[in-house]
Amino acid sequence: MDTPMFSVAAASPFWVFASLLSLFLLLFTLARVLISGRRSLPLPPGTMGWPYIGETFQLYSQNPNVFFASKVKRYGKIFKTHVLGCPCVMISSPEAAKFILVTKSHLFKPTFPASKERMLGRQAIFFHQGPYHMKLRKIVMRAVMPEAIKNIVSDVETIAVSCLQSWDGQLINTFQEMKTYTYNVGLHSIFGKEGALYREELKRCYYILERGYNSMPINLPGTLFNKAMKARKELSQIVAKILHSRRQSKEERNDLLGSFMDEKEGLTDEQIADNVIGVIFAARDTTASVLTWIVKYLGENPSVLQTVTEEQESIMKSKENGGEDKSLTWADTRKMPISSRVIQETLRVASILSFTFREAVEDVEYGGYLIPKGWKVLPLFRNIHHSPDNFPDPEKFDPSRFEVAPKPNTFMPFGNGAHSCPGNELAKLEILVLLHHLTTKYRWSMVGPHNGIQYGPFALPQNGLPIRLFSKS
Repeated sequence: MDTPMFSVAAASPFWVFASLLSLFLLLFTLARVLISGRRSLPLPPGTMGWPYIGETFQLYSQNPNVFFASKVKRYGKIFKTHVLGCPCVMISSPEAAKFILVTKSHLFKPTFPASKERMLGRQAIFFHQGPYHMKLRKIVMRAVMPEAIKNIVSDVETIAVSCLQSWDGQLINTFQEMKTYTYNVGLHSIFGKEGALYREELKRCYYILERGYNSMPINLPGTLFNKAMKARKELSQIVAKILHSRRQSKEERNDLLGSFMDEKEGLTDEQIADNVIGVIFAARDTTASVLTWIVKYLGENPSVLQTVTEEQESIMKSKENGGEDKSLTWADTRKMPISSRVIQETLRVASILSFTFREAVEDVEYGGYLIPKGWKVLPLFRNIHHSPDNFPDPEKFDPSRFEVAPKPNTFMPFGNGAHSCPGNELAKLEILVLLHHLTTKYRWSMVGPHNGIQYGPFALPQNGLPIRLFSKS
């Protein structure tokens, strides 16, 4: 794809002003660096591109692997650039990722555009660090750790079976249907059986919010952002309605909402709503993306599909011989090592989370370079996962490589450190349950070209991977 060019002559007065302001801020930062106590430290090598625009077009108009690979080849595993209006340092070594996300994580705060904080809620777990973040993380972990989610295996299975039956004989968009599945599981894990009562109401508002999430933050009537903010307000009202209903019934629940409502945690209704909405957002698209890639990779690798199917059929047969109850249990999901390695290899090759954003809270030295205060820092998970130093023949889909644990800090599909995804066990559970029924009861074929990849914001097979699904029986 051709890279769009930016012409100053054709720019509007606003863009000219923004460009000059951005250039001034950049020069101010560089001047501050020079007069600071770290004046002897250079900035990482790299280029900053156009004022304000930077190199945003180069990153987002093509496969990001091309951008990252060209930079690493030219400058090494740490380099500077300028994207989304921000000066950035990008790093692609396991050691640097550990430094930023774990060892010195207190020097790098999570950072998001203010518009996205407004949409999800400023009190949500993603936007904080320190005691408040640790408190929220403890609450979430209490509801999604194995001891809690082992009790919802049968509910997840019911949702999976229902979804697969509705796809039988149909031409489906895999990603869109997987989003429905993960959305329904997410609602159940948050609200329990109440999730089904409010499913359509929540879904309608959430889809409006989703469409506006990556739009320009212009809050004028009729804009996607304006519609999204109205939907966000309505979502808060629905959560408030559920909170009121629970308090009236005085019934204790073991789901995520019940964990948030625990009186000793002392969360306000606004804090609860922000975190519930944020969790729905985080739990849905990423897991749906992984499931879509699994369907693609299994379809392209018949031998791997065969071994997964045999593993799942052996579990199914053992239950048929064991009595009346044929439902999956938590113990069954622990007997799926081959399927688990397929998930790991899918997470590595697809690298759904290509990178994450952090911001330096003070001047930081790393590797002989200066990372100035206020600069964004991006650990490039995709580069680490695709480095031949970490994974031989990295472009090959080979689940057997995970028969041996990867080297430390080379496999970070859920991030790392205090801000790593707390819901990875729930994600793994819903993937394994769907995989069990998909491989034992159905076959599928991909329709149309399926070698392309689209980015926005997650890496996905082209067109969401259209497939035809058929019952084996």
